[in-house]
Order: sequence, then C-alpha cells, then structure tokens
Amino acid sequence: MKRRNLILGLLFVAAMGTAHARQSGKVYRIAYVHPTAPVTDLTEGSHGSILTPTILKALRGLGYIEGQNLLIERYSGEGRAARYPELARDVVRRDPDVIITIDNPLTLDFKAATTTIPIVGVIGNPIEAFVSNLARPGGNITGVSADIGPEQWEKRAQLLRQVAPQATRLGILSRPMRFRDELEPALLRVQRTGVTWVAPPFDPPFDEAEYRRVFAALAQEGAEEIIVSDDAQNVTNLRLIVELAEKGRLPAIYPYREFVEAGGLISYGIDLRDLGGRAAEMVDRILKGAKPGEIPIFQPTKFELTINLKTAKALGLTVPPELLATADEVIE
Repeated sequence: MKRRNLILGLLFVAAMGTAHARQSGKVYRIAYVHPTAPVTDLTEGSHGSILTPTILKALRGLGYIEGQNLLIERYSGEGRAARYPELARDVVRRDPDVIITIDNPLTLDFKAATTTIPIVGVIGNPIEAFVSNLARPGGNITGVSADIGPEQWEKRAQLLRQVAPQATRLGILSRPMRFRDELEPALLRVQRTGVTWVAPPFDPPFDEAEYRRVFAALAQEGAEEIIVSDDAQNVTNLRLIVELAEKGRLPAIYPYREFVEAGGLISYGIDLRDLGGRAAEMVDRILKGAKPGEIPIFQPTKFELTINLKTAKALGLTVPPELLATADEVIE
C-alpha cells in the first residue's frame, strides 16, 4: 500500500485527537475501508460513494458522533486489488474496534488478515466465500449482501430491451471475473431474443482514462446499449459513466437509482441507503457487545425500478406505459 494512503487515513485521526481528549467515557474506533473511492471522499457529504454517507449518517443517528465518542480511520485501496492484502495488514495492526469493508475482494483480504477483529462487510456473490451459515455466520465476520442473484441480471437485460427494443448488441461494463461468474450465465438465457453482447477488458487502475478506453472499445465493437454492473469502481465513477453513456448515445441500465438521479436512463436494483443503514446497525450491535458471528447476514428482498424520462427523450426512446406503471420512481 502506498504510504500516502495510510497517511491520508491518519490525518482524519489526528484532526480529531484534541476533541477526543476532552471527552469522557468510551471512544470507539472504526476502520472504514473502501476499495476505490479516495479517502477524502469518504465523508457524509461525499458524492464519490453512495454507501459511505448513508453508513456515517446512520451511525450518527444511533448516537455515534465523530469527534466525541467515535473515531473513524479512513482508508482507500485505490482500485488496486494487488495492494489490498497489504492494506488489510496495515489496518489490522492498528487494532480498531470494528472494520467496515466494501466489496468482495477487499473483504476477503481482511478475512485473511484477522480472525479476531469484528468485520462488517458489504458483500456480494458468493456469500459462501465468507460464511457457511447466513443465520449464524460464526467467526468474526457479518454484514449485508448486495448480491441480487442471476435472475435479476436477466431481468435487467429484459428491462433494457423494453426501453430500447431495436438494440441487439449489448455492451457490458464489469470486471471480467464478475462478468464470467455472474452476468454471462444470466445473459445466455436471453440469447433467444436475438441479443448478442460484448465485454471489453476492464482492468485497474479504474481511472477516467480506463473508462474512456472501455467506452471507445464498446463503440468500436458495435455496442448499442449497455449494462453497468454494481462493482465498487462503477459506483465511485457513476457520474463519469453516465456522461460517457450520454455522449455515446447508449441506452444504459444501472444497478442503483443514484445513477438515474445523475442523468442515467434506467436502474433496477436494491436500495443502497437501506443497505447502509443495516450495516450501521450491525456496527452498533457489535460495539454494544454482540458477537459478529451471531448476527445474521442481511439479504435484501426488495428491488426498485427508476426511470428518467428526460434522458429517454434525449435518446429518442419511448418508454412503454406498462413499464412506467411499474416504476417505483419516474424522473421527468
């Protein structure tokens, strides 16, 4: 891990030091580790991470006030998975009360780094990589699952086809491993509708240049529409992705409504704000003495559909009335 990452994280610690010294009672220490978002974006007012503001606001609502009874040490993996194991070891050496991790690869490296410090992870598929029993995870890990299941990837492809029925060449914006393990099996079931797809290589560092390269590759390979996965780097770069889709006049379906609020066409997925609140509740229970291995993994069951009619009009698309009638939110 770059030394500057650790230094940036510790700057937040130092800034709170004087306030902590004046407080009486227990001051809890939480390590918040994000795989891609910069450390400076890991705040309540951040636009670089959807989950972060939700988790931090929920913790405050539960009575944990940063600078008084709460110390948050923030870290970023900068989207460089090869550095996650070292980052995990550095964080574990500081021995926080709880570690909050985002996304599978990062959480797995923390699982390898400690068997004692409680970990609350925002994890996806396969959940079995972390725990064998959802109701009683055992060990030092619990968390919330952002996994939507393969049938929901198929649902996304079908929804996009309803909005853009003439498009038959589907582009995929996802990590190659994620595409191979989750998206491709689901998309095989929609081949009968005449859809083919292209998934250009998408590799770290997940910076602006890489996103522009991938969108250029999608255009070169004839993509007429795209599915954007819920990988952490895509959430961090949601505004850039929406901008590039708009410039390429590509109808796109996104994993979360925040993409549509930023100008994206359509989204279908879970409510990240609810997920973040659940994660904060787990942290609260652990700080009050609960064992993480006895806290069930939370799995969402509600999915929401959001449509941006302004974007549809700009793309020359007509959203079927029956689809509008089923939307949870329509932006006009």
